[in-house]
Amino acid sequence: MTIERLVLAFAGFFILASLALAQLAHPNWLWFTAFVGANLLQSAFTGFCPLAVVLRRLGRESGPAFPGNETAPGSGNAA
Repeated sequence: MTIERLVLAFAGFFILASLALAQLAHPNWLWFTAFVGANLLQSAFTGFCPLAVVLRRLGRESGPAFPGNETAPGSGNAA
């Protein structure tokens, strides 16, 4: 699994887990949901993701998040 797909999987897991914890334990877990969302938003604009840095250091390979979109407009590979 590529770095990009692992980041998406981790974000999805933590969002769902924090929503469950907010429902079952304490509503303050929603702050963690907001933190994950804010981190996703800032990484979309800056290209920096702390988890991606860690995964790269652990030897994971980078690749497309959505295989098959290599010829999409704006990808730089359009003919």
